[in-house]
Amino acid sequence: MPSLRIALPNKGRLSKSALALLRKAGLRARMRSDRSLTAPLGNDHQAIFLRAADIPELVADGAAEVGVTGADLVAESGCEVRELADLEFGRCRLVVAVQDESDIRGIADIPAGTRVATAFPRLTRSYFERFGIAVDIATVSGAAEIAPHLGVAEIIADLTATGSTLRVNGMREVETILESTARLIAGEAVLDQADFADRISELCLALESVRLAREKRYLMANVPRDRLDEVRQVIPGISGPTIVEVMGGGPWVAAHAVVDADCLSSTIPRLKKLGAEGILVTAIERLMP
Repeated sequence: MPSLRIALPNKGRLSKSALALLRKAGLRARMRSDRSLTAPLGNDHQAIFLRAADIPELVADGAAEVGVTGADLVAESGCEVRELADLEFGRCRLVVAVQDESDIRGIADIPAGTRVATAFPRLTRSYFERFGIAVDIATVSGAAEIAPHLGVAEIIADLTATGSTLRVNGMREVETILESTARLIAGEAVLDQADFADRISELCLALESVRLAREKRYLMANVPRDRLDEVRQVIPGISGPTIVEVMGGGPWVAAHAVVDADCLSSTIPRLKKLGAEGILVTAIERLMP
């Protein structure tokens, strides 16, 4: 059976998060060094390390069956690939930014013929065309924020996660072109191939189980047997809490449930009011939907 090749970013904002996600899903990359071009992932999976910007095209061409890269890079590439999952890391925005002293406050203030420096010429041109504004694109490979200071462009379209780099360089956001996170993508043709379709579905399920686990915690507590109806209201779990007899517990039973991580600050006090003791909360590695 041929290996399922997974294209991964070789560096940058997406690389470490992609490897960590796969590791939690049971696919640990066994790299000989940080400069490895490929690495076995186990279970007939293989990682191929590429520039994040190249991954959409190489997946579309069949050099890898699936890949992990940013939605911004997928959109900029224009390649015919299918997005299988939002992996919910690498969150950033492609924004239009101007120098602090600029009079521009929004898209309506940007005149035709304005020169825009960006590493995303396709997305940037398309954005301005939607508003009927013909701009002059200056394509740069990085550090777009320096362009206005050098007189290369009046404004920029660049990625930002927090806006701090823009602020440090005397710039401010005026418009958002696109919001992006990491995506799992596949070539359209490979999804029709019997050798790969089922394995890609299994990969999607494994990654989804990690995503679901991030939002949940496993809670265990000894609770009064005569207050079980009230306990069920506090920790309903996925399909109700699991109730376990405590050896020699008499009036006590153990309640186990999967709970929302965001609700723990209120769930634990509510259980304490019902007389719960020995409350234990643990992280969950994977949660199968």
